[in-house]
Amino acid sequence: MRENTTGGQPQGMSREDLLALPVAVDLETSNRALGLGRSKGYELAKRGAYPCKVLRLGNAYRVVTADLLDLLGLAA
Repeated sequence: MRENTTGGQPQGMSREDLLALPVAVDLETSNRALGLGRSKGYELAKRGAYPCKVLRLGNAYRVVTADLLDLLGLAA
């Protein structure tokens, strides 16, 4: 994870971080990879407008990593 030099907060993910992700990730991880804020990511997921495949498992959202990597142009 890269750090923002101005505030010390996590910002984005490196290519290596992305390629090391498991088969599915939580929405927070996907939001970070896409540069989305928490509120915007959840809003898109709830509306069915998230830019890649989202699975709803009970109260949790999971994003299919293969779709995320494809969207980011990192698919194998």
